[in-house]
Amino acid sequence: MRPSSYALGKEAGLEMYRFKSHEDLPRVHKVLGFLRGVWPESLLDVGSGRGVFLFPFLCAFPATPVVSMDVLDGRVAFLDDIRRGGMEELTALRMDICRHTLPEKSFDVVTMLEVLEHIPQVRQAVVNAVQLARRYVVATVPSRPDENPEHIHLLTRERLTALFADAGCEKLQFDAVPGHLLMAATLSQRA
Repeated sequence: MRPSSYALGKEAGLEMYRFKSHEDLPRVHKVLGFLRGVWPESLLDVGSGRGVFLFPFLCAFPATPVVSMDVLDGRVAFLDDIRRGGMEELTALRMDICRHTLPEKSFDVVTMLEVLEHIPQVRQAVVNAVQLARRYVVATVPSRPDENPEHIHLLTRERLTALFADAGCEKLQFDAVPGHLLMAATLSQRA
């Protein structure tokens, strides 16, 4: 068996980043369960942040090409370091989902986990995510008001349904996990 990148780095005397396992978070566990059922060929993770979802995804789907899109330079630089450290399937882009320059249908699945509540142009973010996905868009949002001053929207099931219907999605699947709402939009296979 091939040693892990972490083991090789430690053996070489490098200071290694200690990734926390976030798969035990209910929302991350549910999303990974959904993705195991559809097995994405490629993934765009919008707003990867500190990697709460991204790192468990990379472990669960090590051969799946992943693009991480974030608006913060430091996050993109950090994720680019991770790629250079051995995660060759990861590409980090400093880009805004509302003003991206990527071709339509570029990714099998687009994830937007704990992101939509932060975006002022939430409607444009949803439209663009749907345009970038071939099969699914998966989103999680807080299910109730909280004290986070960066949360500028409370996206209820009804609001998500309206946003994704306006973007052309006809089939939405909802699930609840403690404190969060999970939604998976299935995209039409029509060209």
